[in-house]
Amino acid sequence: MTGRWVCFSHGKESGPWGTKIQALADVARAADWQVESLDYQGMDDPDARVARLEAWCEQQTSPFVLVGSSMGGHVVTAAATGKGRAALGVFLLAPAFYMAGYEQLTPGPPACPVTIVHGWRDDVVPWQNSACFAEPAKAKLVMLDDDHRLTNSLAALSAEFRLFLGSIPT
Repeated sequence: MTGRWVCFSHGKESGPWGTKIQALADVARAADWQVESLDYQGMDDPDARVARLEAWCEQQTSPFVLVGSSMGGHVVTAAATGKGRAALGVFLLAPAFYMAGYEQLTPGPPACPVTIVHGWRDDVVPWQNSACFAEPAKAKLVMLDDDHRLTNSLAALSAEFRLFLGSIPT
């Protein structure tokens, strides 16, 4: 494989080509990145999702960034710090960090640039969880007037992703 890659990881209740991923994939393609979106449908175990993404990372011969939404945010962060090839950056959308009863499962900060986008009105993953993760990760934290899905903020989300991709050295 040649070029630069963006690999998307969707959330627990969505699919590999949902509204957000389609919008961000368009941004990536316009910036000359190739895109992949792994399908985790039917996989409820986050560890199995991490293993699938780590296998994808290990196969890469080109630079890549990882993008994850909700549980997918947990997955890409764990894979970025795991045994696979290292990601150049991680872009997270309302990542499922520090969830009640599972706080200890939140992966450590990856050794690459991190941007987190979260909605102020998220009723699935508290925005405070992203703020808590952002500090030790030295992550850019962007708060939007939206809910967990962030679909009312696609223009702002796309603009942030464009800035993120532009900041990644390859």
